Amino acid sequence: MLNNETLSTLPSSIATPDYDRSTVTPGIVHFGMGNFFRAHEAFYIDRCLAREDQRDWGIVGVELIDNDAMREKAAAYKRQNGLYSLTEVDSDGSSSVRVIGSVIDYMHAPENPEAVIKLLADPAIRIISMTITEGGYNIDENTGEFNLEHTGVKHDLANPQKPQTVFGLVIEALRRRRDAGVGPFTILSCDNLRHNGTVAKKAFTGFARAADAELAQWIEANVTFPNAMVDRITPAVTADAIKKLNAGSGLQDELPLLTETFIDWVLEDKFCAGRPDVAAVGARMTDDVTGYEQVKVRMLNASHTMLACPAVLLGYEFVHEAMQDRDLAALLENFLNLDVIPTLDAPADLDVQEYKRSVLNRFANPAMADQLLRIAGDTNSKIQVFWTDTFERNLKAGNDISRLAFGAAAWLEVLCGKNEKGESFETFEPTLTAEQRALAKSDDLAKGLELSAFDPFRAQINDAFRAAVVEARQAIRANGVKGALPKA
Repeated sequence: MLNNETLSTLPSSIATPDYDRSTVTPGIVHFGMGNFFRAHEAFYIDRCLAREDQRDWGIVGVELIDNDAMREKAAAYKRQNGLYSLTEVDSDGSSSVRVIGSVIDYMHAPENPEAVIKLLADPAIRIISMTITEGGYNIDENTGEFNLEHTGVKHDLANPQKPQTVFGLVIEALRRRRDAGVGPFTILSCDNLRHNGTVAKKAFTGFARAADAELAQWIEANVTFPNAMVDRITPAVTADAIKKLNAGSGLQDELPLLTETFIDWVLEDKFCAGRPDVAAVGARMTDDVTGYEQVKVRMLNASHTMLACPAVLLGYEFVHEAMQDRDLAALLENFLNLDVIPTLDAPADLDVQEYKRSVLNRFANPAMADQLLRIAGDTNSKIQVFWTDTFERNLKAGNDISRLAFGAAAWLEVLCGKNEKGESFETFEPTLTAEQRALAKSDDLAKGLELSAFDPFRAQINDAFRAAVVEARQAIRANGVKGALPKA
């Protein structure tokens, strides 16, 4: 088994922590110990800990979900002393394995919330980071404010000493820190949200105002919420994947992980209680992450959706399979070259052509085996975030709209639920009701444009765009996806 005792016996082909883990003390508490965190933030901190002056930035992971799987996961972390193997695979098939040692403890909050609060209140803890999913910040879509009617939130407001949510735990700890005079910590979102720090601030201060108005004022004046752009593809690890990863590494690891070699982290340099020197190990510090977010959202995320919808209609299962289709790969290149890059305001230090090449290369990596149906899910929300700026700018400028109309048409056809092989499927669309889905299935092929996906740029949708979407849907139905693909 992989643990502290066996660490020194591993073969030389496996990179192990080049620091004495017994000298590492906690400085970060992380909520949400999912695969992305383990391949991203924990990876960066593992590299930081190799420097002697960084040994006080160890991570304590906290899990909030209370079910059998999460309790077993907590037990596995305990058995392995927080260690796990990370296999990085490039698109050319080359790979390497390293053991990550930055997670020095793991706590299952439902078992002992008071122990978690005491840890958070410890002056040694200077950063609270989180990957709690994009929807985990409890922001009401209709009001744009923190939802105080959430069951867990209502419980925590009534029982501040026995909280169940990240908001209740963190705010109670901040109350104790303020009262003890030990100062605040930074709250760092690592979720794939634009302006994620701004969203986190709205969520935590929204809870705090409902709990204690004076405490909320202290938090707003003292706690920092840096925005951050995060990026690394990290597939789900199934039972079969665990067997394959362990067979490849030769380890007996209950928690192995697979990821790509690409990694990126851009952070707003706004940390009220100090930070690890992640810039020395590859992260980028900046005063404003907006430009980097724009590049990622409009090039990588938008391309994922532009590829996934027609690929699902063609019956492909994985992203790398779709990238092997020359017609779909050409659609993506043309979308980036002709629609996105000319209307993009990129940071001066970022080469957009190189970034484009990295996006296409990453999508083509067969080791990631990323499922297209997963990528095509929640597109009603994704279009609003990933496509809006590109659509709006091109429609305003009167540019060629053929690829944009085709992308919209392909998604509306995906909502109809059948591919060209005659196979039925259904994508995950949590923001659409059955009645809204029915708009895409209407005999009036323009009806689908009434969906909220198109609301952010509805003012720019003109008769020409409506006609182009209808024409593209008709072409997909009559001639198939390949026959409907726009020419460059």
